[in-house]
Amino acid sequence: MAHVAEIWRHPIKSHGREALRDVLLQAGECLPHDRHWAVAHEAAKVVEGQWAPCANFSRGSKAPLLMALSASFDADANMVTLTHPQRPDLTINPDRAEDNARFIEWITPLCRPERAAPDRIVKADRGMTDTDFPSVSLINLASHKAVENHLNQELSPLRWRANLQLAGLEAWQERTWIGKTVRVGAAELEIREETTRCLATTANPRTGDRDADTLGALRQGWGHQEFGVYGYVAKPGIVRVDSPVEVIA
Repeated sequence: MAHVAEIWRHPIKSHGREALRDVLLQAGECLPHDRHWAVAHEAAKVVEGQWAPCANFSRGSKAPLLMALSASFDADANMVTLTHPQRPDLTINPDRAEDNARFIEWITPLCRPERAAPDRIVKADRGMTDTDFPSVSLINLASHKAVENHLNQELSPLRWRANLQLAGLEAWQERTWIGKTVRVGAAELEIREETTRCLATTANPRTGDRDADTLGALRQGWGHQEFGVYGYVAKPGIVRVDSPVEVIA
């Protein structure tokens, strides 16, 4: 049976992920506290409190070492703890000015000096996902296995930075879901579009090294650069690891 294998959120966009056992999805909203903050770079054009496209932010496609970040979020304290194999652990309140400054000092060594430097943490009235609508991202682990087989290389599914990793499907079955509604646990998601992939997926989420030509594999093996889909929560509900997944409309 198709089911949820893992649930992940990314409190600060492109700056770490954490596993969850369950989550309550609300209609018209992103996964709670996913991409709740983002790191605007020095050339960003963002309006405080408003969603902005990913080009305004520091991210793994430009700074691959960011892919090796892990995070944990304490919602009660509004504190994020970040870990990286090349840096000491850091715990901050992203809404506090002095912590914002500490974070920029801490993260800068992981960013490439020829790129726009990280400048400040920002947030919007919704998650800073890559879509112009509040989205939840899903990947199919059978499609992931197909990419592994094409490259003859073991890959972590964390390269794709999805919220929901799904098991028990046929490879690429998720590509047939565009325009359909999928029930995931007690929630219902309208699947609106595929996810076009970038260089971030070429970096190892354990080390931050670019060590796999994931984009070349997608283009050569299947003639596209898409992996995974974006859903819009149409009906709220709890989603747990092992929750069933089915197309309902």
